[in-house]
Amino acid sequence: MASLQSSFINSTYKIHTCKQTLPIPLSNTTKNTRNLLFPNKKTSPSKHSIALIKCSSTHVSSLEVEAETDDQEPIINEDPRPLNEIWREIQGCNNWKNLLDPMNSHLRHEIIRYGEMAQACYDSFDFDPHSKYCGTCKYQGAHFFQKLGMADRGYTLTRFLYATSNINLPNFFQKAKVGSIWSQHANWMGYVAVSTDEEEIRRLGRRNIVVAWRGTVTYLEWIHDLNNILHPAHFRNDPSIKIESGFFDLYTTKEETCKFCSYSAREQVLAEIRRIIHRYRGEKLSITITGHSLGAALALLSAYDIAEMKLNIIGDEEDVLEKIPITVFSFSGPRVGNLKFKERCDELGIKVLRIINVHDKVPKVPGIITNEKFQYQKYIEDKISFPWSYAHVGVELALNHTHSPFLKNTSDMRCAHNLEAHLHLVDGYHGKDKEFCLVSKRDIALVNKSCDFLKSEYGVPPYWWQDEHKGMVRSSDGRWMLPERPRIEAHPPDTAHHFEQVIKYARDKLELF
Repeated sequence: MASLQSSFINSTYKIHTCKQTLPIPLSNTTKNTRNLLFPNKKTSPSKHSIALIKCSSTHVSSLEVEAETDDQEPIINEDPRPLNEIWREIQGCNNWKNLLDPMNSHLRHEIIRYGEMAQACYDSFDFDPHSKYCGTCKYQGAHFFQKLGMADRGYTLTRFLYATSNINLPNFFQKAKVGSIWSQHANWMGYVAVSTDEEEIRRLGRRNIVVAWRGTVTYLEWIHDLNNILHPAHFRNDPSIKIESGFFDLYTTKEETCKFCSYSAREQVLAEIRRIIHRYRGEKLSITITGHSLGAALALLSAYDIAEMKLNIIGDEEDVLEKIPITVFSFSGPRVGNLKFKERCDELGIKVLRIINVHDKVPKVPGIITNEKFQYQKYIEDKISFPWSYAHVGVELALNHTHSPFLKNTSDMRCAHNLEAHLHLVDGYHGKDKEFCLVSKRDIALVNKSCDFLKSEYGVPPYWWQDEHKGMVRSSDGRWMLPERPRIEAHPPDTAHHFEQVIKYARDKLELF
């Protein structure tokens, strides 16, 4: 697994954290720790507390913070209410009113938690073109969270998601330079998981279904592949609702000759959501979808699709017994569809919290000319049918990386777009115009997992996340080799049945093409 090894031995550093009245620990903590001896550096005014970071010897993202506060330090008030009493507010039932400024402690924790579930898609993806497994997930589903140090999250992974690479987004997909043993037509795209630990379910106040979509490993090259052409979303009988054609193709295209893409990403996720809801019918449920970059676009698109297909409605449309809330926690996401798409998402009750860095370029595209900030957008769409009109959906949480004293001043857009950097900014955000001050026990070293963003005085190597020995192991005869991986399951055998049930219900209740 990832390791910093000798570069972190016998080092310490100090950071500033905020005094809290009711600290809420994140699950990125372990008991087996050792000190990191980095040069001391004062990063914010002396009224703040000093915290000594201890980092796990086995997993860098695990740490403990021991804070010593002084009397002049401002107190950050934690929400005293348990999450299980206010979870609907945290999931956005009131569009996060009065929760963002100042930042609610439960909301901060949940944003980071779902962000880490999206980050798991990067950490587990084999993007090495020299690997014959390039384009796959490194770990089996049964061991997925354990391998990533997330076994204590209380979730069980129920299925992997795949998409075909035979579409016009070449810079999004990873292919092996050597002979691939699994597929030349598919990439692993993410996963579906459900909370199964009883203690976690009690904490959450419901059983939670999570869909996490992988973003782009090759940074921003995929943006240049977008042709900004809007495609009708054929999920209901309204051709005026349109989404970007590249996103539509990625979500809906399948490849019959490839067992991993014999079902489209859309068919896979709809079938799995239906299966889980059917299995746990009668229980209190929620659906949370997360993703970063292009994965954020897929998160919004799949949330819209689930709601449009009425999968979250228990009972008949005339006699709704329950409506399962659908929430999207989107990180660095681009615009997905036109204004009609945005209005329809609002009508369906989809709650979207978009976490962005104001210096990131991705949330500004597509729709640079005509977007939600243009006062005549509705007129242009209705009267002129302008083909390049896009609108963001949901509530925006705008962060600014220049407010963090830990980050360097750089023009490298990979840093501004980085997911771990976003989670670091959420950790220190308390509201607009409020001072940056870390709250949780997240290790700042995580920022440099796949970029070079931390100031050099912290001594954290850039781009440090990798498998030990790049996955090579020594065989019994002393030779180094890449071990064979277990056969990958393409799709659960009941996928066709559950997707057929989705379509059958939709045809009975909705106006579809």
